[in-house]
Amino acid sequence: MKIVVEKPFWDIFPDAKIGILYAEGITNKEEETLAKYGSMLRQAQENAWQYIENPEFAANPVIASWREAFRKFKTKKGVRCSIEALLKRIENGKGLGRISPLVDVYNSVSLDFGVPVGGEDVDKFEGTMRLTVAEGGEYFITLGSEESEPPYEGEVVYKDDGGAICRCWNWRESVRTQLNEDTKNAVFVIESCDELTAKNLPAALDELQARLEKVVGGTYTKAILTADSPEFSI
Repeated sequence: MKIVVEKPFWDIFPDAKIGILYAEGITNKEEETLAKYGSMLRQAQENAWQYIENPEFAANPVIASWREAFRKFKTKKGVRCSIEALLKRIENGKGLGRISPLVDVYNSVSLDFGVPVGGEDVDKFEGTMRLTVAEGGEYFITLGSEESEPPYEGEVVYKDDGGAICRCWNWRESVRTQLNEDTKNAVFVIESCDELTAKNLPAALDELQARLEKVVGGTYTKAILTADSPEFSI
């Protein structure tokens, strides 16, 4: 199995970097791991204020970079990058509730480093996972929906042979491949769209591995994909 970032994506974002962390043999059961990660997410929500110091939310550099990136491809109206969505919750005072050990750990890294982070259950993939541009019409059902909501033609998506995995780059994931308490093998992705957002990516990737090792165990391999090195083999 491979993870491939395809040419249509690099044509839009030639300077992007995509961090990949593959985890095998993990345990995503809250009762077994709560004591190990309970404080990570709380502390990260305090640390996240460093990325939203400007009272004009859209003027903060991380937000501005990702909004500019999302203007470069077809998106559903009003969608935002995942890190913006998290930071908006912090700014609004809503905070983040717990979801699962895996999601809470990667959200803590996202907030600590100001980068989008996501994860998928590898055992639910159908063939190669690709970051590319949608043809339009790919099968996609997200949490809370019972009907397919396919990506637009020209939308940046993660997909495999079974359909879209995540729409609008990192906006909303499919229920088909989402992490759950039975997940044993997973792939985590940390993304950058330009030089500014790439600055924290290597450290974030290392820290994600360290936190996951502490909380859910497992063994890990990782890579940073670029236009010159666009594939990762699982």
